[in-house]
Amino acid sequence: MNPIITLYGTLLSGHMHRIELLLRALELPYTFSDAPAAVRKTAAFRKLNPLGQIPVLRDGDLILSDSNAIMVYLVKRYAQDKSWLPENPYAAAQVQRWLSIAAGEVKYGPSMARLIVQWDWPGDIKQAQKTSEQLLQFMEGHLEKREWLAAEHRTIADLACYSYIAHAPEGGISLATYPDVQKWLSRVEALPAFKPMPKTG
Repeated sequence: MNPIITLYGTLLSGHMHRIELLLRALELPYTFSDAPAAVRKTAAFRKLNPLGQIPVLRDGDLILSDSNAIMVYLVKRYAQDKSWLPENPYAAAQVQRWLSIAAGEVKYGPSMARLIVQWDWPGDIKQAQKTSEQLLQFMEGHLEKREWLAAEHRTIADLACYSYIAHAPEGGISLATYPDVQKWLSRVEALPAFKPMPKTG
């Protein structure tokens, strides 16, 4: 029997949502521990992650932070289907490229725009929207003749990028002119055990 996995985060966090999608896809039982901003400032939480960031995953005695690192761990530790993170060097590199995009353009584009619009987060909304537009144009061209981001099948790259792209309208970013991006979102949403992230507006 697997150790009890605990996922610390908030329901409106796209970084947490990508972990939740993978846990559900791998059929791994887990418990959710709500960790809003006030909790993340406590000494107890800082023992889990000194940076005070979510998500954090506890798997028995093991504690991991950073959503992309957690996804890599879960696939390497538990996935019988290794296609989530291919062993082929080129395919693995393509997955890593999109994990980097998730931590870069996705974070500073649609994710940041959503933070600014929904929670008055300090930041430059015009820059976030510009980054989002550049990213979505790139993704639209990339997905024009393919179904998934990094391979001919779904990988953790798709989960890493999905949540904030799907919720880009909450940051004032329209997806109306990106039909291939919309089709990709629908493919992710059709995956077994998919669970949507709550909307904020």
